[in-house]
Amino acid sequence: MTSTHAGSLDPAADVAARHEVLEHEVVYAGRVWDVARDVVDLGESQVVREYVAHTGAVAVIALDDEDRVLLLSQYRHPVGHVLWEPPAGLLDVPGEDPVRAAARELAEEADLVAGRWWRLVEFFTTPGGSSERITVFLARDLSPVPEAERFVREDEEAAMVARWVPLDEAVEGVLGDRFASPTTTVGVLAAVAARARGWDTLEPADPVAAPEER
Repeated sequence: MTSTHAGSLDPAADVAARHEVLEHEVVYAGRVWDVARDVVDLGESQVVREYVAHTGAVAVIALDDEDRVLLLSQYRHPVGHVLWEPPAGLLDVPGEDPVRAAARELAEEADLVAGRWWRLVEFFTTPGGSSERITVFLARDLSPVPEAERFVREDEEAAMVARWVPLDEAVEGVLGDRFASPTTTVGVLAAVAARARGWDTLEPADPVAAPEER
């Protein structure tokens, strides 16, 4: 076996590598997203892969001055659970900048406006079966949306309950299997890791400025 010093290796990192799609078919056109079937050329072979063609989404880890994170209870029918999750929503407005979508979701789901924003982390939810990619933002300097401007929530969102959870307690909830939502798990652990680094590694984001102005 050849010995290699760990220090000589580049850090492991995911790489974008789109193989050629020989055939593409929408198997099912849904109300929110579609199920697609692709014939993919892998070079040595061709394979058929079916997946949910997802618009992508955003989530918001909103922290108050006491380092409490806002979590919302929401019924998720596919898994048959009421989950505690951060404010989140689909990227379903064409061309909308993700941080603007995050600000919109924070206002609509939590009646909050944030004065400072950072990009926290990004992840694929189910890379073997869905193209969904979620960008999680950190939001601070929170203030309430004026009563007259608040969004009227409907369907599952109408029954949401908000709870402020100390960030360290939220970590215990993730590690203790009390919280199972991927946005809660990834967002809470990323926030704790960023806090341990003094928040210095985060990329600022601005929902007011246009993308080219940032």
